[in-house]
This record gives sequence, structure tokens and C-alpha cells, in this order.
Amino acid sequence: MGKTSSRDRMKNEINAGSMADIAFLLLIFFLVTTTIAEDKGVLVKLPPWSNEPPENLKMNTRNVYSVLVNADNQLLVRGEPMRVEDLKNNTKLFISNPRKEQDKAEDPRKAIISLKNDRGTKYKTFLTVYNELKAAYTELRNEEAERRYGKLYDRLTKDQRAAIRAQIPLVISEAEPTSFGDEE
Repeated sequence: MGKTSSRDRMKNEINAGSMADIAFLLLIFFLVTTTIAEDKGVLVKLPPWSNEPPENLKMNTRNVYSVLVNADNQLLVRGEPMRVEDLKNNTKLFISNPRKEQDKAEDPRKAIISLKNDRGTKYKTFLTVYNELKAAYTELRNEEAERRYGKLYDRLTKDQRAAIRAQIPLVISEAEPTSFGDEE
């Protein structure tokens, strides 16, 4: 047997040939198992596409609750200035019309909320106004669910929720934004 020198003992190496394979497998593992968070934004159901022009419907202006947000992020509701904090309660009163007033919706099924923004409106203001309008519908549906079934809207069965939605349909019409400062 040959004599080994101290120099030969120092040549111990780690075999790194499979390191690239392991790194590749780890990369694939993390790509497959990682979920990518998606921003959902505002969920709105759009009408189906049609090449035909829409038919002109005669709407009773009594049933239209027009909300205009100008470039300075101020609200004009049915021609009157309003604070965002008052929007939800006024919207609820308009839709439900508990005193059967002539300037409010005839029936919740006929109420239409028309939302129009200026191109200069801040996105945060748009979302705040939109959320207040939806909150008005949510509260009305919860109140109706409590009255009919004795529980909140979210706790109802599918058929019960459909009945409430038929009674209080969420109808928010978004008009095309106007140019900066041009409000008509």
C-alpha cells in the first residue's frame, strides 16, 4: 500500500453536483404552493354586451336618486349639497320612503341610484360614496330580513335572500364621468 501524504488528505471535496437539482426542485415547489393575492376592487355586475342601441326608457324622476361627486370631492345629491356622512341615511329614506312622500321613490323596487363622478374626483372619495350607497341597501335588507324572518340577511337561506333582493333590489347606475370641472 502506498503512503498517503498530508497533502492528499487536504483534497477532500464536497460533491455539489446535485445542488442545482435541489435548488430547481425547491423553486418549483415554492412556485406551485404559493398563492398570489389578487386585488378584487369594486365588484360590479355589468350588463351583457349588445350591438343594438338601448331602448329609451321613460323614468319617473321621482324614483331617481342622483348623486354627483365633483372635482373637489363634494357631493351634490338631487341638486342639494350633502356631506358624505349623511349620504347613507338619506339614501335609506329615499329608497324606503316610510312616510310616502312625493319626492322619494314610489317603491324600493323602482328606486334607481344614479352615481356620476367628475374625472378629477379622488378614487378614495368615489369608493367612500359607493360604499355608503351599498351600506344603505345592506341596512335596508337587514331590516327587512329582521322584520320578516327575525334574523340578519346574511343568515337567511338562499330562497329567503332572493325574496329580500326581489323586494329591495340593488340598482346603482354609474354614469360616464365628466371632464374635470364640467358638471352637468
